[in-house]
Amino acid sequence: MTDLDRASLPASVSALAAPAAPAAPAAPAAPAADRLHFGIIALIAFLTLVDLFAAQAILPSLQKEFGVSRAAIGFAVNASTFGMAAAGLAVGIFGRSIDRRNGIWISLVLLAVPTALLSVAGHIGLFAVLRVAQGLCMATAFALTMAYLSEHFPPNRATAALAAYVTGNVASNLFGRILSAAVADFGGLSINFISFAVLNLMGAALAWATLERTQRMMPNQGMSAEKGSWQAVLVNGQLRYVFAIGFLLLFVFIGTYTYVNFQLVELGLSPMALGLVYLVFLPSLFTTPLGGMISRHLAPGPGIVLTLCAATLGLLALLSTSLILVLSGLALVAVGTFLAQALATAQVGRIADREKAAASGAYLAFYYAGGLLGSLVLGQIYDRFGWNLCVLALVAALASAMLLAARLRSDPAEKAIRNAYRNGQETALPNTDCRLHP
Repeated sequence: MTDLDRASLPASVSALAAPAAPAAPAAPAAPAADRLHFGIIALIAFLTLVDLFAAQAILPSLQKEFGVSRAAIGFAVNASTFGMAAAGLAVGIFGRSIDRRNGIWISLVLLAVPTALLSVAGHIGLFAVLRVAQGLCMATAFALTMAYLSEHFPPNRATAALAAYVTGNVASNLFGRILSAAVADFGGLSINFISFAVLNLMGAALAWATLERTQRMMPNQGMSAEKGSWQAVLVNGQLRYVFAIGFLLLFVFIGTYTYVNFQLVELGLSPMALGLVYLVFLPSLFTTPLGGMISRHLAPGPGIVLTLCAATLGLLALLSTSLILVLSGLALVAVGTFLAQALATAQVGRIADREKAAASGAYLAFYYAGGLLGSLVLGQIYDRFGWNLCVLALVAALASAMLLAARLRSDPAEKAIRNAYRNGQETALPNTDCRLHP
């Protein structure tokens, strides 16, 4: 592989796989190389998570296809979060022995199997089981990529790298839903799922071509495999706060964007129009990459609180019967929750220090468990008590997340870097090169 610093590097492949030069001094990061890195990271995220929420855009069509209640189809579609939570735990336990690159691309190849089988699922139970299988594959790739980025980027660039990954997640939410609605509208549900299986295989090829093979998940030589992961992670109070914040973030996100579909149908929108509604994620494509900038100017707690205040305002707008206000509210919820997710995932890598695989897996387990509970609990609230009470429950969840965020402590070194930025001393940041290895 050629070095990323060389002008002759092909832009098409191996952008994240270049080995670090062993003796060369670190040079300032090249913005063009960073854009290439982060663009590939975002594209991998897009192709990894595009299946997760795409089915939400066709929820009314799936409800009609299977002839079940709103709560039942909402739970079946979001059963993928159960698989994601389970996979997060598994990666945390066994992650030390898994090569990241191989784990990521193989997971995406396997993901294409249940995705394709959804095209022939004729029963709601089988549909839910296949969604769980999708979740297992997606979360394995997701957790391994999070740990890969945390280990391969220096701390001052890790937040930006993870924000790029979350940006790809945003893109998958937006374009995945639009694509799902369009393909299902013109080609039917079966063609829709086959199309997404092809995207999964494209993601596997990209990960195989661009990521570098690692040495058994960067094992820590100073700790035993038996004790190094879960004990170190679960006894850390700061990590527990971040895990709980992640739980509440997806609780709110799933609850909002699953059941708002039925509210929008009541406002007279067609299935194709439902897909276009998710253009409300478009602003998040531009705001989520700002997570790195926010982390340089605000401590993690205040940064997360600020972003969730915006999301709370968005939730309150969903109480309106005005389509414009509802769409504006959905945009604000997306901006706030995606930024909060970017900041929270960066804190996982920072706080965990050494046990990044276990911490990433545990975070995703809590994160997707929140999504699963959100789909179940909020569906019941919606069916029994209506949309307004459902929104108030979502607001209460975000308020709890903000209280937890207020208890996060700032790292002294990060505080010094933020003070330097406020004083215009950007050179206070450590020098880094544009290679993936620090």
